[in-house]
Amino acid sequence: MAQADIVLIGLAVMGQNLILTMKDYDFVVCAFNRTVSKVDDFLANEAKGTKVVGAQSLKEMVSKLKKPQLIILLVKAGQAVDYFIKKLVPLLDIGDIIIDGGNSEYRDTTRQCQDLKAKGILFVGNGVSGGEEGESCCDWVGDEGAGHFVKMAHNGTEYGDMQLICEAYHLMKDVLGMAQDKMAQAFEDWNKTELDSFLIEITANILKFQGADGKHLLPKIRDSAGQKGMGKWTTISALEYGIPVTLIGEAVFARCLSSLKDGRIQASKKLKGPQKIFRMSLYTSKIVSYAQGFMLLRQGATEFGWTLNYGDIALMWRGGCIIRSVFLGKIKDATSEPPTGRLLKSAVENHQDSWWWAVSTGVQAGIPMPCFVTALSFYDKYRHEMLPANLIQAQRDSFGAHTYELLAKPGQFIHTNWTGHGGSVSSSSYNA
Repeated sequence: MAQADIVLIGLAVMGQNLILTMKDYDFVVCAFNRTVSKVDDFLANEAKGTKVVGAQSLKEMVSKLKKPQLIILLVKAGQAVDYFIKKLVPLLDIGDIIIDGGNSEYRDTTRQCQDLKAKGILFVGNGVSGGEEGESCCDWVGDEGAGHFVKMAHNGTEYGDMQLICEAYHLMKDVLGMAQDKMAQAFEDWNKTELDSFLIEITANILKFQGADGKHLLPKIRDSAGQKGMGKWTTISALEYGIPVTLIGEAVFARCLSSLKDGRIQASKKLKGPQKIFRMSLYTSKIVSYAQGFMLLRQGATEFGWTLNYGDIALMWRGGCIIRSVFLGKIKDATSEPPTGRLLKSAVENHQDSWWWAVSTGVQAGIPMPCFVTALSFYDKYRHEMLPANLIQAQRDSFGAHTYELLAKPGQFIHTNWTGHGGSVSSSSYNA
């Protein structure tokens, strides 16, 4: 008998919690998982005594759904999504809906939208953020892969945000010599300022947290960071579209470097650094991270013809995503133009000295802080009207006849025989 309003496939943490949230709003949800025993466990524990129902097969699952059939996928991106869509399509009718709430690559979402549209099935790419607890915030940002592109940019910004906080923690611990409780208090205090944000809040809580032995847990955690690919995809997209998302890229590489734990242990025995601050420098660096994320969103909208409402995206991210923070309101106010210039001016103009001081102090103390450094470098490059890239263009033209433009004649590509030994034939001009 059809009794369920919606099906959710994928009973990991977010899938289970989303089912329980929908249950709280009086939806009857059918739970399914490829490992069927997880369905039984969920119904016997977290969902016990509720109206949540389960299914032992896809066929049984679909038979319990009201029309039109609405199915949410919260499974691993890529092959798992393709697998379930292939299995579901023969069981669905025209007008049914599949929602992919996982971390799918936005091109995959566009492909699925187009393929299923031809079959009369609506496919929605719905990137979900918020972590284990999350909050209510949702918005329609655009067609096909737009939602997962926005989610990708969100997660890339999240990479940068987290790395900046980690570098601040490193400075506080190894340069300032602060005790863990003092660091926790500093982050609590910062969370009452312009740094008010979810990640700052949980950092304070993490620093305070003690295990069953009464000792702080954080120093016991292996310093090898995992990643699921969204930061990498953001960086690849930035390279593909020519957007200088330097901070996010450094955050991805910082995670890669952290995974080289065994090699770092050996190196630490041989490589010596110097022997043996700064709230606003963290704030200004975080602003750069967010500004870069919105730069990528604007370019993605241009590439794919999406109409993205950047103010609404900022408010949506502020409402319940991992990178939710008070200063996303400032980003919302800056979306009448590309946010980089206006936002950086309002956030940074009174804080450059502390920013430069914090970065130089950390560098001189031998503290690796690639995201702080690249954030400041991005700002310093962005504020210069003239950069030395003219020399790069001259070099490229000298060794490869790749041509260059004159300041006075933009759009006209010129080749010069720099050595007198070259010819007049030039390479075609394009940007990869």
